[in-house]
Amino acid sequence: MGHGRWESTGRSFYISSSASASNMGRDEYFKSRTVTDELNVKKITGVRESRDSEQNPESNAIILGLDVTGSMGDIAHQIAKDGLGKIIEGILDQQPVTDPHIMFTAIGDVRYDSTPLQASQFEADHRIIEQLNQIYLEGGGGGNATESYDLAWYFAGTLTSIDCFEKRNKKGYIFTFGDEEVPAGITEAQLKAVFDKGTQHGATASQAFDLANKMYHVFHVIIEEGSHCRYRNKERVINGWKQLLGNRALPLDNYHHLPELVLAAMHIAEGADIKEVINNTQGQAVKNSLRHAFGV
Repeated sequence: MGHGRWESTGRSFYISSSASASNMGRDEYFKSRTVTDELNVKKITGVRESRDSEQNPESNAIILGLDVTGSMGDIAHQIAKDGLGKIIEGILDQQPVTDPHIMFTAIGDVRYDSTPLQASQFEADHRIIEQLNQIYLEGGGGGNATESYDLAWYFAGTLTSIDCFEKRNKKGYIFTFGDEEVPAGITEAQLKAVFDKGTQHGATASQAFDLANKMYHVFHVIIEEGSHCRYRNKERVINGWKQLLGNRALPLDNYHHLPELVLAAMHIAEGADIKEVINNTQGQAVKNSLRHAFGV
């Protein structure tokens, strides 16, 4: 997948859909009450593909993964409705990488939720937004202090095929966004239940990360305003992620600045100077959030 291109028609589609959705509530905007076939990972017969095409000759795969469990509360709704769309628009407009192909995933809890992972196709035009609107915001999770961010990594490492890496040895990107702690790992039985396929073994969080890290630059944005991080032990959440991901664990103190953080992280990973990236960002409050996230 990944045909089409984000041109003026796609931008107009995004602007008009954003304007009409600005005053919609969660249930009015996200109408899915269960996972749709388009986002159901059990319906994948092969792999999700990001392929070069005449319109996108040097494609680059990007996966955005949002925690949609209860601890994220209304923040998950706001990020899904506004933040992800702005990230998509920013990536397609600024192009920190050439010919971006974007997928989004919705992340739940493999131990408690009926739908712990949803995944769109890789797309390069307005179809990204159309699939985004189909997200099922289950709002579940449990009392285990973590969600299944590692499911998104496992999926990326085993069920995607991307030309940027396979043809050009250039890694794609995967960003997960959530407020809870490093995941506890996935059992063989859980993987089989999620993907409806047999697996040889389960995976620890570190093993799932290693699978994704072979083909993707792996980032996790810690949403500090989520209830778990905000009302539990924020220091423990951040330290755990830093221990696993190092400087690719990014604590964010204002979720409204998520689009700018994602774009900044990509520009920096592509070789831009971190101080120049921050200084070129509009707004002092955003600059402060980026300095906090990158520790500069």
